[in-house]
Amino acid sequence: MAKSGQTPKKENTPAQKAAPASRAAVAPVINRLAMAPIGSSMDPVLQKVFWGLAAIGLIVLIAFSFGSGINADDKFQVDYSQKLVNYYGTFGKDTSAYYIKDGNMHLYGGFFEVATGFTNKALGNTPDQIAYHHVRHVYSALFGWIAILCAALLARYLGGNKAGIIALGILFVSPRFMGDSLMNPKDIPFAAGYIMALYNMAVLFDGLPQVRRWNLIGLILGLGIGLATRAGGLLTFAIVGLFAGLHLFFRYGGLKALGNAAFKKYAGVTALALVAGYALALLFWPFALKSPLSNPFVALAKFADLEVNIRVLYEGQNMMSNVTPWHYPLKWILYTIPLVALLGFAGSLLYIPFALVQLFGKPSAEQAKAPIFRRYNPLWVGMVLFAAIFPVAYVIYKDSVIHDGWRHLTFSYPPLVVAAALFWAEMTELLRRKNAAAQYAIAGLLVLLAASPAWFILANRQYPYVYFNELTGGVKGAYGKFETDYWGVSVRQGIEYLEQQGILNNNMQEPIIIATNMYYSAKQLTAKYGDKVKIKYLKWEKRCDDAWDYALYPTRYLDGQTLQKGMWPPDNAIHVVEAAGVPLLAVLKDNGKNCALGQAAVKVGDWNTAIERLKAEVANVPDNDLAWATLAQAYYSNQQAEESKAAAEKALQISPDDSQANNLIGLYWLEKNDVGKARMQFEKAVAAEPSNAVALYYLGNISFSQNNASAALKYLYKAIETAPNFKPAYELSSKIYESMGDMQRAQQFRAAMPR
Repeated sequence: MAKSGQTPKKENTPAQKAAPASRAAVAPVINRLAMAPIGSSMDPVLQKVFWGLAAIGLIVLIAFSFGSGINADDKFQVDYSQKLVNYYGTFGKDTSAYYIKDGNMHLYGGFFEVATGFTNKALGNTPDQIAYHHVRHVYSALFGWIAILCAALLARYLGGNKAGIIALGILFVSPRFMGDSLMNPKDIPFAAGYIMALYNMAVLFDGLPQVRRWNLIGLILGLGIGLATRAGGLLTFAIVGLFAGLHLFFRYGGLKALGNAAFKKYAGVTALALVAGYALALLFWPFALKSPLSNPFVALAKFADLEVNIRVLYEGQNMMSNVTPWHYPLKWILYTIPLVALLGFAGSLLYIPFALVQLFGKPSAEQAKAPIFRRYNPLWVGMVLFAAIFPVAYVIYKDSVIHDGWRHLTFSYPPLVVAAALFWAEMTELLRRKNAAAQYAIAGLLVLLAASPAWFILANRQYPYVYFNELTGGVKGAYGKFETDYWGVSVRQGIEYLEQQGILNNNMQEPIIIATNMYYSAKQLTAKYGDKVKIKYLKWEKRCDDAWDYALYPTRYLDGQTLQKGMWPPDNAIHVVEAAGVPLLAVLKDNGKNCALGQAAVKVGDWNTAIERLKAEVANVPDNDLAWATLAQAYYSNQQAEESKAAAEKALQISPDDSQANNLIGLYWLEKNDVGKARMQFEKAVAAEPSNAVALYYLGNISFSQNNASAALKYLYKAIETAPNFKPAYELSSKIYESMGDMQRAQQFRAAMPR
């Protein structure tokens, strides 16, 4: 680092690089982007630390990637990868990649899938081998590292080596980003393309009119990789166009820049980068190749509002992803990034007034004395803040559907860290000028803030993405309030436990049946056993629909209140995979198959057998909410109303949102002719599960009995909307219209009735 009062070397700051070439070509009228030297820019020791830390991070990421489980989305990604390999391997004759109904994968670019698909093909790996997924995870780690490196290079370019080192450090201790880098084939490559484009754009335009070839190539690659991963990459194209124009504007005297000779150079370079980046993306995206000028925008329109709605856990409430509150992404970010990034980013926002004065005003004599003026390029710092804030703000403004935390906004995190790193670097400079030793106070604070997330990564290196920061009390504080292992990567640890116990082995005499709601990963991880292991897909709430020997269930889709009450994992769990003492996945063992046999008896109306079997199940597993709810159904059908109500209430103690138990208590009050309590119970059932067609039907029935036909029809329409094959809703709707004398509408409902 340059000593106080010493002139730093002159070859590594943006302003110094650009200024000689700029003056030689065209003298700017008022260059508002000129900067003073940054003292740490070329410090040789810091430079070695930067690259040494980057190299260590790469090794760690690749090493950790071999221990990661399989991402649940790989069910769609791997299928797409194979179709893409077939498409390019047959030179476009195999067109199965043009349209893929399951997962709409054709709407995604295929850069990652093409690269990993052909690598696996060359190595002879198939999806039923763990080596196939290791290849995918290594590629994901490489893209994660590229994103981290480009973010650090941008921080280093804007704020010197100290800022670059801090950015590296923050990203390497960011459990969510590191965890995604181990196995996320969409969000991580997209983030890499995004930040790669931003970094190279800054260096490229600062160097004009001289064109820096490698930065131009880097910009094209960033644009291409981003769009060849997700249609949202078009945002990066817009950012490049916007900031190219702003750079020209502020560097060459405002509107006078339009008449400047540099205008053609800016326009030419920008056009070349955008066209080449777009063309590169098309090469890896068959759907876009079919109609290059329209299909990428068709895909973008589809993803502006996700068509897939899933059940999510947010602030302790289970809800559908299309009805989450506006602050859903904001709180997820706030609670899951390390405090070192959060505090740094908050501090970086203080720079905004300085940047505005630099760009649009004239600093006063007093302001001009502040070192922060002239040290940071205001346009590029503004770009970094824009790149971090705009995507989140836009999602909130559009009320877009997102789920799985904020993973769809992962690409906004590297620029957020760049801004945070600039703030921390500036703090060290401020203290250094007052007292050379004082800067170590900031270093100590950074280490202190980074220690907890760093330890979490090391302790949970197979799934660090489940991290929550101190604002929620860590993972323990978030448990039951927010999703943890929503991708089910901990299934791998569940399988490994069964192998360690000798339950799964190559010498098994009888086939073992494993139930899970994470079918794809469990299937691939047990494929080596052939027919000796059978995987059955059973949702958690349907786990008694079939018999099994063992089951693997993560907390995904479980009732938040059940988790908060400590009612999970259930009593038949023989092993629990944990992170920081919090359950992520339970390995269950079934003894006697009583729940499945009881469920089967219910289906054929053998109520006595059902009651016998289900009573045996709850005796063995007292916290089996599904067995209690099914037992309540058997009692109700066997005209044992009081026993039914007691069993349903027991189910609700364990899982308050259980639809069947809620409905049965409502029916109990109807039989007791207490319509008021019945209505309240069914309303509670609908509040817990809006798609509860049975509860909606009975609310319609109650409203009709109280001569409120319009309210009744609203409930029935909703019931039909959520369950189009629910015949009683059509019958009652037809009956209501008949009572109103509207025979035409009554006939329409009878005609539409499921057969």
